[in-house]
Amino acid sequence: MKALNEQISDVITTEPVAVFMKGTPQMVMCGNSHRALQALHAAGAPITTVDILPDPRIRQELSSISGWPTIPQVFVKGELIGGADITEELLASGELQQKLDDALGTDRAQDVRVVQLELV
Repeated sequence: MKALNEQISDVITTEPVAVFMKGTPQMVMCGNSHRALQALHAAGAPITTVDILPDPRIRQELSSISGWPTIPQVFVKGELIGGADITEELLASGELQQKLDDALGTDRAQDVRVVQLELV
């Protein structure tokens, strides 16, 4: 089994759009996580989510990898975009759509997946 930081890094680098959030898309446990998801949906992003709530180590490892202290954290093609406020601002300015088009192309699926990290 991979170490937790490797699992987190894998999600960041392999998923087109990764959102580390509190809860899941079906049961969001935080208003900011919900706002980030809404902005990504509005921009037509495929979304892969990771719930950070099952273990405090997930958040610790994520913040040490990203250098960003708060949740949610949104990544596009391995690049940290930011949290809910920044994601919403990028949506409003059209930059989020442009970033997604540049990174993923305009003909992209808009599916939502949930990744469970393996905790020991």
